[in-house]
Amino acid sequence: MDSLTQIALGGAVGYAVLGNKIGRRAILYGAALGTLPDLDVLIPYAGDVESFTYHRGFSHSLWVHLLVSPIIAWLLSKFHPNTAHLKLRWFALVFLTLSTHALLDSFTVYGTQLMWPLTEYPYGVSNLFIIDPLYTLPLLIGLGFALALKQPSISAIRANKFGIIASTAYIAWSLSAKVMIDQKVEIAMGEKGIDAIAYVSTPAPLNTLLWRVVAVSESGNITKYHEIYASVFDEPSEVSFQAYPSSPMLLDPLSDNWAINRLAWFTKGLYSVKRQDDNIIMSDLRMGVECNYVFNFVVAQTDAKGIQAINAKKVSARPDFASVGKIWDRIWDPSVNLSPTAPCKPLPLDETD
Repeated sequence: MDSLTQIALGGAVGYAVLGNKIGRRAILYGAALGTLPDLDVLIPYAGDVESFTYHRGFSHSLWVHLLVSPIIAWLLSKFHPNTAHLKLRWFALVFLTLSTHALLDSFTVYGTQLMWPLTEYPYGVSNLFIIDPLYTLPLLIGLGFALALKQPSISAIRANKFGIIASTAYIAWSLSAKVMIDQKVEIAMGEKGIDAIAYVSTPAPLNTLLWRVVAVSESGNITKYHEIYASVFDEPSEVSFQAYPSSPMLLDPLSDNWAINRLAWFTKGLYSVKRQDDNIIMSDLRMGVECNYVFNFVVAQTDAKGIQAINAKKVSARPDFASVGKIWDRIWDPSVNLSPTAPCKPLPLDETD
C-alpha cells in the first residue's frame, strides 16, 4: 500500500497498544515502524529484475519480524524506563506494526514474501488497490482524535479503535466483492469459451466497486490475454472483454534465462511478450492497464544470430490518466469502454531506468 496508509496503520496500531501509557509517542513509534519494511527499496540490487522481484522480500517476512521485534522493543523501552514492566506490550507494538504492514501489502496484487526464507512465494490476495481512500480515511480520522489531545483519553482511544475496526471491515467487504466478481467473470468467460491458464482480479483504482481482471488463454499456438472489467452491479452478460495478442514463443530459445524465468514466476504467468523493433519486452499485466503497464522489461534482442538474452532493463511507460475519470461511469454503465482498441504507442526504450 501507499506510504501514507502504512504510516496511518502503524500509528493507529501503536496507539491502540501503548497509547494509554505513553500517549501520542505511541503514534510516532508505530508510524516509524510502519514504514520500516519499505526501506528495502534503498538496497542496491544487481539489476532491475532483482529490484522488482526482491522488493517486499525479507523485510516483509513475518519470521524476520518475529526475530527483530524483541530487539527493537528492548531499545524503545530504554527511552521509557518507567515502562520496563511493559515488555510484552512493547513487543506487541513492534511486532504488530511490522506484521500488519506486510499483511496489508499482501492484500494488493504485487506480491509479498510473508514466509521468507521458508519460501519466496509472493503472496498477493489482490483485494485492495494500492491507494484506497476508503481504507485509509477511517485510520486518519481516528488518529486525528488521538493527536488532538496531549493526554490519552477514553474518547481518543475509542476513536482510534473505531478507525481500525472500520478499515478492517472495509477489507472484509473487499474480499466479499472479490468473490462476487470472480463468480461473475467465471460465468462470463464460460459463455465466451475462454479457458484461462492464468487469472487475476484486482480493484480498479481508488475503489472496490469496479474490478479489472486479466486472464491469459491459449488455443493451439495462439496466446491471448484478456483485459476484463466487471462492476459489482454487472450481470455476467454485462462484463466487458477485450483481447490482445502475446508471443511467449519468442522466449522459447531462452528457457534457461534466470531473469525471464524469474519474471514469469513472480507475475504468476500474468505477463505478455511482445516485440518492438529488435527488442523483446515482457510486461507485468497485473499492474497498470493496456498500453500503460507499470513494469515492462526488455529481456532480449534479435540480431543475425536470432534471439539473444540481454541484461534485463526496466522500461517506464508514461502514465495516461485519460480513462481515470471514466472509472466512476463504468461502475454504473457497462457500455463505457475502458480498454483501448487502437494499437499502443511504442515504449520509450531510450529511457530505460
